[in-house]
Amino acid sequence: MEPSILIVEDEYLIALEMQSHLEDVGYRVVGIAADLATALKYAGENFDLALVDLNLRDGLTGPEVGRLLAEKHGVAVLFVTANPSLLGAGISGTVGVLTKPTDKESLCAAVAFALDYRLAEATEPPSKLRLFG
Repeated sequence: MEPSILIVEDEYLIALEMQSHLEDVGYRVVGIAADLATALKYAGENFDLALVDLNLRDGLTGPEVGRLLAEKHGVAVLFVTANPSLLGAGISGTVGVLTKPTDKESLCAAVAFALDYRLAEATEPPSKLRLFG
């Protein structure tokens, strides 16, 4: 079964582009959430990874989304944001951050790494991915 991914991004065109890139290489996107409440509605579904922006429709709630999905639901979380400095040293339990804008190759490499990382099978992270911890 192909890995499944939740996209947490309030800019719909960016989310659709990410979805297209991911589906092109064989991942299944379970949905797109634009805010904290919608992201948490997806938390009950079975997915492997969440790609989370920081500034969402309801404000700077991405860090909270990432923390809750990682800590309470055991989901691998990779932040994708234009403001990586807002994460400081990182959010406990999450993988890392990829800086926007990003391209298909960088996004897919970071996703593949994060999925392997979740299974403790990861090796060297892609150059554009900053790991936490």
